Amino acid sequence: MTSSSPYDPPAEPDHGPARPADPPRLDFDRPPAVTAHQRPVRPTGRRVRGRRRRTVLLLVALLAVAGTVAGLTELTPRPADQRPATAGNPRPASGLGADPRVEPGRYRTQASGSFAAADGRSPVRGYDGPLRRYRVAVEQGVGQDVDAFAATVDEVLGDRRSWIASDELRLQRVTEEAAADFTIYLATPATSERMCAEGGLTTERYTSCRLPGQVIINLARWMESVPDYGAPLEIYRTYVINHEVGHELGEEHQACPGPGEPAPVMQQQTYGLDGCVANAWPYVDGSRYSGEPVDGV
Repeated sequence: MTSSSPYDPPAEPDHGPARPADPPRLDFDRPPAVTAHQRPVRPTGRRVRGRRRRTVLLLVALLAVAGTVAGLTELTPRPADQRPATAGNPRPASGLGADPRVEPGRYRTQASGSFAAADGRSPVRGYDGPLRRYRVAVEQGVGQDVDAFAATVDEVLGDRRSWIASDELRLQRVTEEAAADFTIYLATPATSERMCAEGGLTTERYTSCRLPGQVIINLARWMESVPDYGAPLEIYRTYVINHEVGHELGEEHQACPGPGEPAPVMQQQTYGLDGCVANAWPYVDGSRYSGEPVDGV
């Protein structure tokens, strides 16, 4: 606050020193006067609106950034060796066809109905006989990697316990649909049911099936196996590939030979083992292993 200096009268030598001026009076009930250059300038309505708009935009931008960061954090997977391994969520083994963006044991069931085929060709597997070429395709958007699934199929069909053990058949995976004799599909329950129904087969969204030129693997069975199978998931996956490809090669259903015996690969193990124990291979100990044919199935 600015104030005027008190007036000092001239000194009078004959009356002693000049009397000091009275101190300025302070009024505690009234705020100090404010001069024109000290008065705060109130912002106009346009400035207030501008400031509010900038504040709102800043808050919206901060919320958007926070949401993006949270979404990226949620979608970013941990490396497989850092995920907790539990009975219901095992760590993925090599060649299991898993997409690293989806936790092991989980998959997406929303059906897109469109498929992506694996690239490249495999070596020719087998030693003699006609060459049958196959391609591998996975339904898009289900969280499964097509190249990993193809690697599993190649490994199964190229094993000496698989169909090439007859020495009367050779197999090779190709990319081009025109060059393939048949295609192995990995499809959601809804899509597999629709595809199988087109050939007159009823799967109730539960089983896999085979139509001429099409081996259709049900994604739910691929990821979960079946209750009371009594063997690891990898064994069931090997079985379902050999079983459905066996149909493509002309094999029919077979029965369990007896309690405690290995189940023939052409037995419908998805529906139960009937006293047999799980078996994924058509050849056991170097010999073709089979059971009695099942009529009308």
